[in-house]
Amino acid sequence: MTMLASLFAILGAVLIGAISPGPSFVMVARTSIALSRRAGFAAALGMGLGGAIFAALAVGGLYALLMKITWLYLGLKVAGGAYLVYLATRIWRGAAGVLVVEGLALAPVRLRTSLGLGLTTQLSNPKTALVYASIFAALLPRHVPAWACVVLPPLVFAVEAGWYSVVAFSFSARRPQAFYLKLKSSVDRTAAGVIGALGLKLIFDALRRA
Repeated sequence: MTMLASLFAILGAVLIGAISPGPSFVMVARTSIALSRRAGFAAALGMGLGGAIFAALAVGGLYALLMKITWLYLGLKVAGGAYLVYLATRIWRGAAGVLVVEGLALAPVRLRTSLGLGLTTQLSNPKTALVYASIFAALLPRHVPAWACVVLPPLVFAVEAGWYSVVAFSFSARRPQAFYLKLKSSVDRTAAGVIGALGLKLIFDALRRA
């Protein structure tokens, strides 16, 4: 796999991970519905910043460590793959559940507060860190050119912030909100299938290289 192909694969996997339902999705949706579209966009930027930080850590120090310690590299693949399969199972089982988007305070807040909330929500989720490490460990080649290390964090920011901006735009309007809630079961199960397949790929690749 060429570096360019790896780059597109990583960005695609990050997008799938961002799309899958979770606390980040609910937070942005709640912010957009209960506060304003601008507050939702600010939260989306915070999500993007958090994703860029995780990407920089994964492509920098963490990935360099994994390259030197083979058993840790393979072990993380197995652990990350197992977690992704577990996450896919949870999403599949919860697909028929109702997405709760009520309960956020209606008091006005500054946009930087929403941005900070998005950033801290992203960074405080250890599952997100594990997913990023797993994706980068699985899809980056052994030798990463310097230009890829430079462009990956901004591109990840664009993917994360772009997706959550779509969420903010959609959930700040009533009709798109109702449309998503109507199709929630199908969307969740599709995401669960893709995440589960990525998890199995990680596990099988690690066992094959062991």
